[in-house]
Amino acid sequence: MRVEDLGNTAYAEAWRYQQQLFDNALQQKQIGEPVQNTLLLCEHPHTITLGRNAHENNLLFNETFLSERGVALFRIDRGGDVTYHGPGQVVGYPIFDLETYNIGLKQYIYLLEEAIIRLLALYNIAATRLERAAGVWLDVDNPARTRKIAAIGVRCSRFVTMHGFALNVNTDLSYFSLINPCGFVDKGVTSMQQELGREVDEEAVKDKLKTLFDEIFVQSTF
Repeated sequence: MRVEDLGNTAYAEAWRYQQQLFDNALQQKQIGEPVQNTLLLCEHPHTITLGRNAHENNLLFNETFLSERGVALFRIDRGGDVTYHGPGQVVGYPIFDLETYNIGLKQYIYLLEEAIIRLLALYNIAATRLERAAGVWLDVDNPARTRKIAAIGVRCSRFVTMHGFALNVNTDLSYFSLINPCGFVDKGVTSMQQELGREVDEEAVKDKLKTLFDEIFVQSTF
């Protein structure tokens, strides 16, 4: 697995690069060549994305208002509803051939969640899954306090993936007030900084994620 850190990258630029790697992977599979599995890590300027299953009413302000606030808007081909990307967030885009790891899409999403859950445990943040809601959550046994710390939305064709996850590290959570995150109106959002009461080293988070992805996908220690 190759890991490439794109740093702070405009969403459109990262999307184009993902699509290039995704198309190349599909072409390699078509002619029987092995796919170079790649994990892209990055951070985006303020951006809202609407997935294939998004409901427009989960976007609480119109495109003109968002533009005036410096927030870009994209309608994209991943699963899921509406989500926010911005500074202080670690975003991961795995372009993986799932057949390399002998897994299907459902298990792949489970393993993405597992990597983030294990990462958060290293910071003494107890996170888990929420039934019928992709992503990583806190306090799922207390509906009044249930909150999401990482969103997941993927696209998969011929077992090749793109898009991925967004983990709130030092994210300005006020921007989530522009949307109903992932379509939920009764659940909150949080960040590592919010939970720990301090700013978190994002480079250290990325380093830990790289190790965990290697353990889970390459070394198969799951």
